Amino acid sequence: MNAPNEETQAPDLLYSETEEDLRAAVRALLADRSDAPTVLARVESGTPYDPLLWKALAADMGTAGLLVPEELGGQGASHREAAVVLEELGRAVTPSPYLTSAVVATETLLALAPDGPVAALLAELAEGRRTAVLAVPFAAPAPDAAQPAGVVAGRVTGAVTGVADADTADVLLVPTTDGLYAVGTGAEGVAVQPLVPLDLTRPLATVTLAGAAGTRLADGASAVAAVRRGLLAGAGLLASEQLGLAEWCLTETVRHTRERHQFNRPVGSFQALKHRMAQLWLEVVSARAAARSAADALATGSPDAPLAVAVAQAYCSGVAVHAAEECVQLHGGIGMTWEHPAHLYLKRAKADSIAYGTAGQHRGTIAELMELPAP
Repeated sequence: MNAPNEETQAPDLLYSETEEDLRAAVRALLADRSDAPTVLARVESGTPYDPLLWKALAADMGTAGLLVPEELGGQGASHREAAVVLEELGRAVTPSPYLTSAVVATETLLALAPDGPVAALLAELAEGRRTAVLAVPFAAPAPDAAQPAGVVAGRVTGAVTGVADADTADVLLVPTTDGLYAVGTGAEGVAVQPLVPLDLTRPLATVTLAGAAGTRLADGASAVAAVRRGLLAGAGLLASEQLGLAEWCLTETVRHTRERHQFNRPVGSFQALKHRMAQLWLEVVSARAAARSAADALATGSPDAPLAVAVAQAYCSGVAVHAAEECVQLHGGIGMTWEHPAHLYLKRAKADSIAYGTAGQHRGTIAELMELPAP
């Protein structure tokens, strides 16, 4: 883990050689195992996740343990490296529990004392042997929006709707009135009911707990702080996924308009389309700066991390949606079909735009942190 920067030090927005090597490895894996036809086929089959791909990505490449210190069984890297992985997952719109398990759940656990059950679960997550999700709505309005369940005689009772990746997770991290509990998804009293989401590449489910036995990981105050840290990291690194998504949409749109001809000319040579793509390029470049700033602030433990995350989400979510919309429109008729993957990017962008807080709510956070009039 990198040492904290001084408050006056500017964020490092550039990619290191190690990060570029990681990008190349992840991109090669996804190109081989998660290309557009494969993703389309899997989402249409109703089983978007590929367990073998997850094993290759999380366990064999070790990306699931990037945020976990080496002494706890992880890679001892940082949010910057995890952000690179998410950029590539967004670029390939790959169905994967990486954001929910390797980032949000892992970061939540890292905020707790590394005692027996916490350390054991972290080691399993880092090795890719198990996945975990924080049992809060994916479209949570803010980092403090966890819906606590009740606890009676050590058993957890409650229901949460819209939990991302819950139907494939092994462990649920459940915020309760008594702290944070780890509950196995296969335990008695646990029901995970899949929902029909807009974004078929990231399944949602309703989690119902009816007196389920769990392991208490933290008390009330520690649990609140841990959940807040996990959701902050999730929002910050979601911006990198949105960046990767927007970059693919721009690249694919430029490629298509170069190859598509009308009136014996590439349609990309028409001035109106040039202007639209130039504007989109400017937005993507700005989104890259915002996403990298958030990842660097989280990696260095900067006191400005909440501000950097709010800025990244307030901007990147809109850029991803705009890029996906332009991708669909500038592909013309083919962009409107189910056979072309553009609709997957638009749906992922729209779903991501309300995940871990909307752009408007993040702008409100910026106003509060900067002591400005709220928008």
